[in-house]
Amino acid sequence: MRFERKDYQIRLSRLRSKRFFQGGVQALLLFDLHNIRYLTGFTGSDGVLVVRPQAATLLVDGRYVTQAQEEVQSADIYCYQDKVDGIVAVLDRAVEDPVGFEASAVSYDFYQKLAERLRKENLTPLSEELYSLRAVKEDREISCIRRAAQLSAGVLEAVSRRIRPGMSELDLALEIDFGAKRAGAERMAFETIVASGANAALPHAKPGRKILEYGDLVVVDYGAVVDGYCSDETCTFCLGSADDRKREIYSRVKEAHDRALDEVRSGVTCSRIDHVARACLAQYGLDSYFTHGTGHGVGLEVHEAPRVSRNTDTVLSEGMIITIEPGVYLPGQWGIRIEDTVLVREDGAEVLTKMPKDLLVL
Repeated sequence: MRFERKDYQIRLSRLRSKRFFQGGVQALLLFDLHNIRYLTGFTGSDGVLVVRPQAATLLVDGRYVTQAQEEVQSADIYCYQDKVDGIVAVLDRAVEDPVGFEASAVSYDFYQKLAERLRKENLTPLSEELYSLRAVKEDREISCIRRAAQLSAGVLEAVSRRIRPGMSELDLALEIDFGAKRAGAERMAFETIVASGANAALPHAKPGRKILEYGDLVVVDYGAVVDGYCSDETCTFCLGSADDRKREIYSRVKEAHDRALDEVRSGVTCSRIDHVARACLAQYGLDSYFTHGTGHGVGLEVHEAPRVSRNTDTVLSEGMIITIEPGVYLPGQWGIRIEDTVLVREDGAEVLTKMPKDLLVL
């Protein structure tokens, strides 16, 4: 989906309204390629965006000039041979002027080179101030994520019919990845997780040569990218049969998922959502086995603002897209995670991911 010029202009205006421009910063250097894409439409793998109160300039090297001219609607294009020289040339001003920059998106080595030319005392790191820039999604962004979720679900639904004892975790992950690409995904949103048996107790396990066995719980965490935007969903299947203990804990995780989902609406804090999921599991003595936050924002990156954790008091706003993903992980035994990506509405949440979340025994 191609966004319109006015979309990028509105986003740049919103960036310029941030408090750091009122605090004396005369220009902002953006290096994060997701933020650059969000503000200009540029999809290349290298570049710098210089944003000033009245202008914006995208700096690229010779590899990307034609691509930038075709994609960028909201900024001038400047071709550089040396990145730091290009930044200095575009700024074209006295070195005493304060300049903000994305500290988390540059190496220390590059920062040192920049500081030599622009004076260290005039460089202001702005990572936290930029964190929430993309948190509230526009209608077209929501449409992209909705389509990514629809594509992903279709792929996993088809692949799940072929899951059987004797397959390896890696084979299953590759089938999901291939199916997504064949269905039109640009790429996977992250490395697909397939974890079975004891590996399922590792929240970010990598699929390996382990063979799926009868009675295994199989955690599948996957997502696809459509028009630059990610989906994210986790399903836990049981292969062959599920004993009473597995069914019981699955129902507890599902209850925590559903309770947290019921809390999602505009005006609720992220820490409240996390508390509800954690408190539900605590009723059953399972909270100590829930070892990560309840969710995160999803957009151009699969992990972005806001964080849904006990330490995050960000207030949800309509248009944010977050995950709800409680889990229970029993070391050396198995694990269960249930995850949906949801759109925050004024009066509740709209679930964008499509796979059913009742326990499916394959």
